[in-house]
Amino acid sequence: MANPTATFDTSLGSFTAEIFLEQMPITAGNFIKLAKEGFYDGLHFHRVIKNFMIQFGCPHSKDPASPRCGTGGPASGTIPDEHLASAKLSNLPGTLSMANTGRPNSGGSQFFINTATNSYLDWFSPGASKHPVFGKVTAGMDVVKAIETAKTGAQDRPLTPIQVRTVTIND
Repeated sequence: MANPTATFDTSLGSFTAEIFLEQMPITAGNFIKLAKEGFYDGLHFHRVIKNFMIQFGCPHSKDPASPRCGTGGPASGTIPDEHLASAKLSNLPGTLSMANTGRPNSGGSQFFINTATNSYLDWFSPGASKHPVFGKVTAGMDVVKAIETAKTGAQDRPLTPIQVRTVTIND
């Protein structure tokens, strides 16, 4: 059975990502559940750092000017860290990775798309920062790059808000 895909319709265009449900059932399953519930629809990219990543998924980002952008998660709470020996997926360009607060088991709805090789964020690499990969952009990387190169201001927020209108799961 093939992994599902997610299509992100943004204010800068669309991109599609394969979601690694088979390899990362908890993290990918959580993302799929939230997407199917419409949780991500209407949110904005709240953190964009060129040559690093673009971050998305905070419910407070419905209002892109909210001072709480980047601090929220789903009402369902956090999920356990998924560090599976069978799924050593590296934080390479185009991969989707679970964001967290820096504490164990603190991921929820926020994730980022790597725009550079960030293997030091791999859960299986040395260091404190651990971010499991649960998907990869398969089409529309030009849109991801357009988001990455947006002009930003305080707290790495795009000066012109970039909205994700919808996330559609294609089973």
